[in-house]
Amino acid sequence: MLVDWLKTLPLYPLPHHLISRVVLWLTRQESSLTVPVIKRFAKLFDVDMRDAVEPDLNQYKTFNAFFTRELKSEARPISPGDGEIASPADGRISAIGDIEDGRIYQAKNQDYSLEALLGGDELAAKRLSNGKFATIYLSPRDYHRLHMPISGKLINQTHVPGRLFSVGPHTVRTLKNLFARNERVVAQFETDSGLMALVLVGAINVAAIETVWHGLVTPPKGKRVSRIDYKSDDAVSLKRGEEMGRFNMGSTIIVLLENKANWRVDMQSGDSVKMGQYLGHCKS
Repeated sequence: MLVDWLKTLPLYPLPHHLISRVVLWLTRQESSLTVPVIKRFAKLFDVDMRDAVEPDLNQYKTFNAFFTRELKSEARPISPGDGEIASPADGRISAIGDIEDGRIYQAKNQDYSLEALLGGDELAAKRLSNGKFATIYLSPRDYHRLHMPISGKLINQTHVPGRLFSVGPHTVRTLKNLFARNERVVAQFETDSGLMALVLVGAINVAAIETVWHGLVTPPKGKRVSRIDYKSDDAVSLKRGEEMGRFNMGSTIIVLLENKANWRVDMQSGDSVKMGQYLGHCKS
């Protein structure tokens, strides 16, 4: 634990947003250094390119194009059964289980408020207060597009401003309320099994979070709009396995479901998952 704190303390005084916006700019530049940097990164983090539509690192003109690379359609089969919940991302489960009276477990002896995570949405917090949650951490080597765990109709999207602490394992273990403190995007969907919220958590170097229906949400362009409701002609319906967003560097996605869901009994913290993998089951 002491080692975790020594890694975490230097993050407090850093200008998180400034650093992240510099990274945002740098990762979108085309230069003679782009391919060497990509190759160094791929080697350092042991990035597997065999599943990518474009496996040749020399073909990526910007670092961000490489980082948000598309995968072959057959690389990630989607869990096919009726009511099955598919993993929204490649990554590692940092926590999974029940939401208990509006509180979510983060790490040993640490929990946080569901309502705070949702940006103060009391109605959504009430519906999800005794539901299920799964927190999935995406490391730098992972595929960084995000997909639907189950089919649903978008009802609103909320941008919640906040800090941009690292969401690596050492900060998860040490920083209280980490996911409710960091900047995040909350997308809520009505599904056949009730309400589902997908919380896309920002982190240092993650200045850009996108959704497929909105485009770039963070950093916001022009006037900041904290919440957008999608109704009638604006409604967006996405099927299980369809892309819903992406991180433009590594971060964390939290899946929240009403209490009609059950996780696989053998799924636990620390397990690696692939996008589309069977995580559990929803009741209609």
